[in-house]
Amino acid sequence: MKEQVRVRFAPSPTGHLHIGGARTALFNWLYARHHGGTFILRIEDTDRTRSTDAYIEAITQGMHWLNLDWDEGPFRQTDRFAVYRSYVERLLQEGKAYHCYCAVEELEQRRQLALAQGRPQKYDGRCRDLKEAVPGRVPVVRFRTPQQGETVVDDLIRGRVVFDNSQLDDLIILRSDNSPTYNFTVVVDDVDMRITHVIRGDDHLNNTPKQIHIYKALGYEIPKFAHLPMILGADKTRLSKRHGATSVMAYEEMGYLPEALTNYLVRLGWSHGDQEVFSREELIRFFSFENVGNAAAVFNPEKLLWLNQQYIIAAAPGRLAELVVPFLAKQQIITEGQALDMAWLARAVKTLQERAKTLGELASSLRYYIAEEITFQEKAQEKFLNEKSLPLLKDLKEALAACADFSHAGLEPVFKGVVEKHGVKLGAVAQPVRVAMTGGTESPGIYEVLEVLGKEKTLQRLEKAILSIG
Repeated sequence: MKEQVRVRFAPSPTGHLHIGGARTALFNWLYARHHGGTFILRIEDTDRTRSTDAYIEAITQGMHWLNLDWDEGPFRQTDRFAVYRSYVERLLQEGKAYHCYCAVEELEQRRQLALAQGRPQKYDGRCRDLKEAVPGRVPVVRFRTPQQGETVVDDLIRGRVVFDNSQLDDLIILRSDNSPTYNFTVVVDDVDMRITHVIRGDDHLNNTPKQIHIYKALGYEIPKFAHLPMILGADKTRLSKRHGATSVMAYEEMGYLPEALTNYLVRLGWSHGDQEVFSREELIRFFSFENVGNAAAVFNPEKLLWLNQQYIIAAAPGRLAELVVPFLAKQQIITEGQALDMAWLARAVKTLQERAKTLGELASSLRYYIAEEITFQEKAQEKFLNEKSLPLLKDLKEALAACADFSHAGLEPVFKGVVEKHGVKLGAVAQPVRVAMTGGTESPGIYEVLEVLGKEKTLQRLEKAILSIG
């Protein structure tokens, strides 16, 4: 098994990489990595009216961000039209496909008649045994689908699924403009790329019997199929923009970590006991289709946000410091390209990362550390920066000016000295100082805040607070 597994992710470049596509890519990637196999990226861009190079770039960007590396590709179907046509010719020569001269208008009339009579709305096969070409008409090529018996899909997730061949259509495999169709190109690509397992969304399940017949007609072994359950919104309808962001890169822009989104996506349908948070190595080691459910998964933004917070808490402060810089610029806390002391920023991040759910929140929290000037919140100023706290702030400023060790160990005795002198509790000093340093009443420990701000900025802000009281 370990040497043979070959899987592919085959997106159509008609939009950005969305949540459903990313989960499909992830499950393919994990299956390949678990078995030491090959993960192939294939771009299905035969829809020339909707496919763009910009969307191909967007899809690969999303995969790079999620760290889903591929072993072969990206291959583009538009580079392989000659290959598809050669396979069509082969099927025509072997009598497994035929030319169909029926006009679009005729097909629509027959479809409407079948609908009115309650019959299956499929091609009636009138060109199946045609011996001569119809003058003045450019034909399509249809695949000669078996009309008797059953097609069985032994799906790795859904189990045994049976299709009645009499309900299947003689599908078009080459259009009149000489372009191949989806169901045909998929099979040819899977054959040429020696795909062993087709892992995709269950919206493709109805295509599977059609594709199985093409595999058989070409004389190739049928791959294993695994159809992933749909992802739904909270209202149990198919996930869409009305449920929130569906594009993977939108989550990067909102300040999510890629490993948090990866962890969340894999849990949409897969489980390993009661474990919620997984390392990348654990996901690879534990992944199997035995633990993928066949019920639709519900996308829960709150759960994703919680998971992101867990990853931010566990992240190295230095890495978070690098990641938060674009968010600082976006929120105009720093200017674009502004030089920062990254070691200092990592220390500041360390004091705040347990409180932040996203990189955007982390950037907002860093504002009072970085800003030259802060604004006092009105209620906080009124409650804590007043005549009662004025002597405490003055004495503390004087003591801190003489303090040589601006670390937690050096600051604590300075505060204790002011507390003992005035006969008050620590909070009576710490809260006014917190407002003076941050503008508000919530922050990490006061010694941590002062240590990050440093002596010069601390004394400047204390002076401003004292002057504001008058």
